[in-house]
Parts: sequence; C-alpha cells; structure tokens
Amino acid sequence: MNKIFRNVILVLAAGTFVVSCADYNETNDFKADPDPSYKEHYKDLAPVKSYLNRDQYPNLKLGAQLKVTEFNKQELAHSAVVTNFDNVSFGSSLMSGTIVNAKGVMNFLDMSDLLTHVEEIGYEVYGSPIASNANQADDWIKFLTAPIEIPVDFVEGKKVNFNDSAVGEYHGTIEKGTASIAKYDGQNCLKIGTQTNVHIVEGFEVDPLAKYTCTFWMRSDKDATFTVTFSGKKVDGSGTDGKWIVKAGKWTKCVVESQSAEDVTEGYLRIENTRSSVIYIQKVEEGYFPDNHRPQTEQETRDTINYALNAWCDGLMKINNGRIKSFDLIEEAIDSKSELESGVYDLKHTTDKIYWQDVLGSDQYAPVVSRVASAAFQKYNGNQEELRFFISEVGLENPKMFESLKYWIGIWDNNGAKIDGINAKLSLTYSEDPTKQAANVTSLETLLANLASTGKLIRLSNFDIKYQDAEGANVTADKITDEQRQKLADYYAFVIKSYMTKIPHDKQAGFAKGNLADTSDPVGLWSVDSKSKDWVRTATYKAFCDALSGQ
Repeated sequence: MNKIFRNVILVLAAGTFVVSCADYNETNDFKADPDPSYKEHYKDLAPVKSYLNRDQYPNLKLGAQLKVTEFNKQELAHSAVVTNFDNVSFGSSLMSGTIVNAKGVMNFLDMSDLLTHVEEIGYEVYGSPIASNANQADDWIKFLTAPIEIPVDFVEGKKVNFNDSAVGEYHGTIEKGTASIAKYDGQNCLKIGTQTNVHIVEGFEVDPLAKYTCTFWMRSDKDATFTVTFSGKKVDGSGTDGKWIVKAGKWTKCVVESQSAEDVTEGYLRIENTRSSVIYIQKVEEGYFPDNHRPQTEQETRDTINYALNAWCDGLMKINNGRIKSFDLIEEAIDSKSELESGVYDLKHTTDKIYWQDVLGSDQYAPVVSRVASAAFQKYNGNQEELRFFISEVGLENPKMFESLKYWIGIWDNNGAKIDGINAKLSLTYSEDPTKQAANVTSLETLLANLASTGKLIRLSNFDIKYQDAEGANVTADKITDEQRQKLADYYAFVIKSYMTKIPHDKQAGFAKGNLADTSDPVGLWSVDSKSKDWVRTATYKAFCDALSGQ
C-alpha cells in the first residue's frame, strides 16, 4: 500500500478526498511521504507512531498540537498529524474564552466538525483545559457577576428660582459674555446674552454613578439654539451637532438627564448661548437617581460562578458526547510570585477580574471543577472508567514550582478531586555551551524523576526544543546548519528515551509536539522550503523514529 502524500494533500485541499481509518493507519509496506520533497536518506521512514512498541509501552500516546481551523481544513498539517501521531490537542481553541460570548452563547461549530471527523477516522483528541486563569470567558463571567439592579427613589437636590433674586448682577459663574437678573414677562429672570457661557445652577457635589435630572424653564423672543453641559459632559439635544432648540414666544420646559464626566465632583449645568437671540431662564431644579445597582453578595457570587461552571461543563460535554476522554482539568493555576506561610507558592488570585479559585476557594478549586466536569461527562454518554483529568502547569523544572504543584495536588486529592495525571509544559533548550547543556540535561532528569515520584500519569507537552549557540544566542531555522540540526535531533531523542526509561510504563501518558514544522526556531520534524513552502523532513523526524524504536 504505497501512498504519495503530496497527492493526498492536493486532493484534500480540493475537498474531494474521503479517507478511512485504515488509510491513515496502515503501515504494512507503507512508504510514508508526508513531505512533498525530502532528503534521500529519510524517504523510506514510516510514520513516526509506527515505531513505538505498543506491547512494551501500552499507555504511551504520541500527540501534537494544532489550531482547530488548521485541523478542520484537512490539508497538510492535518494529514501529518493523523499519519504520524496518536492524538491531537488544540491549545486554547476549545476553551471557554473562544467558545462562549459575553452573553453566554456557546459556539461549538468548529468543535462539532472536528469531533465528527475524528470519530469517522477513528482518531483521538486530547481536551483543552476546562478551567484556567487565561483564555476563559471573562466577559461572560463579568456579565454574570455584575452588580444587581435595585429600585431607588429620586432625590431632590438644589433649586433656584430667579424671581427670588433682585434685579441686577448675577452672582453665578459666568465663563464668558454677559448674564444678569432682569425683569421679563412680569417676573425676575436670568437673562443670558449672546456669545455667553454661564452656569445656571452650581455648587452641589455629584456622584459619578448617579444619573442626574436638571429641569429649567426657558423663553426667548426669537428661536433659541444653545449647548448644554452637565458637570463636564456635553448633553446632546435634538438639533444639529447636539444643539438644544427652543421655539420663540413661550415658556418651554427643558429636561437634561446625564451623569457627570469622569473624575468631576463639582455639580453644575452650563448654558452656552452662541446665537443672536437673548434667552431667559425662569427657574432651575436639580436632583438625581442614586446608582441603582448593588454588588452581589458573597453567596450570590458563589452561586453565580457555580452556575457558570455547570453551564460551561454541560455545554462542553454535551457536544463532546463522550468522544474526548482525556482533558486538562486546570491549567497554570500556580503563582510563582506569591508564597504561602509554608513557603510553597500560592494559587493565582486577582482583583481585576474573577478567577474560579477566588470564588470556589483554593482548596476546593480542583475538587469542584472535577466533580462538575465528571458529572457532565457521564450525563452525555461518557464512560467514567475511561475519563482522565490532568493538571497542566509550566515551569516544573524549578524544584519549588514542582513542590508547590505537588502540595496543591495533595490538598485537592484529599478533598476528593479526580486528578489522574500531570501535564508538564516543557521549555527546553539545547546549548552548544557544554556547561549550560549539562545543566539542561540535569534539569530534565530531575524533572522526570520528580514527576515519576508523584505516582500520577505523566504527560509532557509543548515538546519543542530551541537551539542556542555557545554565546547563548538562539539559532533560527533559516540559519541552522546540518551539523547543528543533528545535535538538536540527538537531544530530542535523548529526551524521548529519558521519558520512556524514567517514567514507569503504566504511568506514561505520552508527550505532545508543540509545532510540527519549523517556526522561526528549528523546532519541527519538518522544515519549510523557503520557495515552494513544501515540508521537508529533518533529522528530528528520524530521531523520533529511532528513539521510539529503542535505537
């Protein structure tokens, strides 16, 4: 069964190729050619996953990460993943921050498409984190936990009746022009000349959250056009450019409703009379409705967050329908800048927005999330015996970070959380400096030993290795030499072999490649031809095959 992969890719792009599970996974007499061009001595290599002895390593799964949109195109990257790896993960693409909008509407179209496809071809997906501090539906959480509206009464404020003032000088603020108390229509009024800016009421404090109502009665012998500003905020009328218009010859009631401008505490209502007609003000009344919201109580917020968690897990597991069986339960919860009294790192907390653990409680974070997610998984045809939850964390090469994670997993385990494994996000570098590289190796071996000591399933993700020269500068993909590429490949093989020997076979959940092809860094099993954009196998591809086969 010989297949030329380039042709497969072209047909996939045209949308006419239908592939079966057998087409992807057949390895007998299979000349895998996932790159349209290749180096001669790599052309006869089979798919990477075919080199693993499944009898000896029954739990070890080879994974890779893609974006959902990239996978759903069913083109080159999709084919390379399905042919060479056991499962695919999608980073933040299937997290609530991508799927849930500000009003709680959940868009699972992309997820539905990919799950239908992987079910058809008999493939596996490793689930995105269910709960995290980043890539969460923050706008929805903010909407749900917003202050609650309550009934409030109107509060009467300052009143000014200019008929009570003596004819003559106006003692209010006149920013420019002329204003005075004058006899008009049988009573004393505030007379505002043309080209005049004047405060017709002032001297009261404003609450920036309150909505104010200012009412005044105006008359002019000609049609009057003017501008209104309340405490620093222009209030538009019905005329052009937000002008207010009063028809000539009758007293007109004008009602201004507005909050104050931000950071303004002095209350005033300003009239800017820029037209040629003099206007008269009879009286002014000011009052306000206090802020008609109150913060949610602690219990209300807790109930709201529990509702959100249940709604999210229910929607996620309904569309999943038992097909994804392994998930990151919680992602990157530990704060390396904050310590508990015991010296271990605390969980992340914030006042800028709501983190799940801020409301659920640090000790109950994983127990609550695992309980809700497990129940939803079982509700929608999931087999509980197949369900696996991992805690995903970065920086575990740091012994204190690892000990802190171990501490929190112990707390969560004791409180009834379902935690089957640890998903360690790697940050690996190969250095040409012998001293630095020796330290890199020691750090890796210590990490693997520490992970093995937990007794949990162990998964390594973000399995990309950068290359540094002897001076510590990163070597880019377009500059790396064949010799350097081979050194990098050898280190990939070393990491794979170390994992396979140091993690007990029954605890090997596998590892996931971060990038299939080179980025700006030479991290890929394939490089990308600068002209044709074809994928070309690198020494790393062979290193994976050799390491998995035990060579």
